[in-house]
Amino acid sequence: MRNQVRALVTSRNWEICIIGIIMLNAVTLGLETSAFMMNSVGTWLILIDKVILGIFVVELILRLYAHGLKFFKDPWSLFDFAIVGIALVPSTGPMSVLRSLRILRVLRLISVVPSLRRVIGGLIAALPGMGSIVVLMALVFYVFAVMATKLFGQSFPEWFGDLGASLYTLFQIMTLESWSMGIVRPVMEVYPLSWIFFVPFILCTAFTVLNLFIGIIVSAMQEEHEAEADANRQAIHDDTGLILEEVKALREELRELRVKVAEKSS
Repeated sequence: MRNQVRALVTSRNWEICIIGIIMLNAVTLGLETSAFMMNSVGTWLILIDKVILGIFVVELILRLYAHGLKFFKDPWSLFDFAIVGIALVPSTGPMSVLRSLRILRVLRLISVVPSLRRVIGGLIAALPGMGSIVVLMALVFYVFAVMATKLFGQSFPEWFGDLGASLYTLFQIMTLESWSMGIVRPVMEVYPLSWIFFVPFILCTAFTVLNLFIGIIVSAMQEEHEAEADANRQAIHDDTGLILEEVKALREELRELRVKVAEKSS
């Protein structure tokens, strides 16, 4: 029985069905934000939401039964367990605020779709390398923020009056959001040579450090893809080895049968 349930919850048809239910749930949760739709078909939307939640609970129970304690060793299964658990929080009481997190059920698509799992796996694998880049960027921001506060704080206290304001302004400049006409050019009207400060900062952050982030993430995703490809090749190799052993066994049985037939005929 357990093997049959395991085959069911790991089948492709089951996966497609769950994806369809998650997408339907995403649509209904979005419609619940519309006052017009709630006044028109609100009762049906709430009913559909409860039915879908019931399906998710049953699916989770089936997976628990199929995999046993191994269920809690899989990070994606724990993720699904947490998402469904949040959705079961009562709509009244001190924990009712968590009901707004029902939309997180849509994130179950990540655990269901293999390609999305690979993307998240790549991002997680990139975290150690990204930590070094974050430290580097923090140092660059701190140095430039102290310099900006000392250079421009007196004339532009709203942007560079203290360290916190300078950090936020430099973050806006790094994102290239209204950095020229909104900040740098007004500063250049008072300090004509201030471009010598801002241009190197943009080159160091927007065009260098952020690209390092992208490079690390792409490299981690490539490694994740190669690891999965190696695992698939190893699985194919193992299956091929088993098939060869079975073929050898069949040949041996055929040889023995031929020998027996020859003995009987003689």
